[in-house]
Amino acid sequence: MKDTVFAELDFWVMTAVSLVLPFAIYGALMTKRSVSRSVVLSLGFTLVVIAGFGLWFLQHLQSAVHATPSMLDDAVFDSEVSIALYLFPLMFGGIGVNLISHILVEHLVGAERRFAQEHPGAAGD
Repeated sequence: MKDTVFAELDFWVMTAVSLVLPFAIYGALMTKRSVSRSVVLSLGFTLVVIAGFGLWFLQHLQSAVHATPSMLDDAVFDSEVSIALYLFPLMFGGIGVNLISHILVEHLVGAERRFAQEHPGAAGD
């Protein structure tokens, strides 16, 4: 067992994945001139999954901190600083949910438009 969770490789891998991958996804979406709906939807779900895994990992670290003798771990994870650690997964999860809802709303608007064209006198317009 390590003296601190900050010395464990999985902490640094998870930190890198939780920060680098979402920023890479966001950057790819911003630099493309055209992106298909299925790509946006899959990237949105990917961001939500990354956020969920990040939140799970932070909870895992919270419990692992108490098993280490380091006081630095306790100072970070048992204080208000730990709230700041949750902001990135929550932000990326929120962006992912917004991407998913955007695709769903656009699909519904198109479906309503097609219904109105196919049924010009239908009730509920």
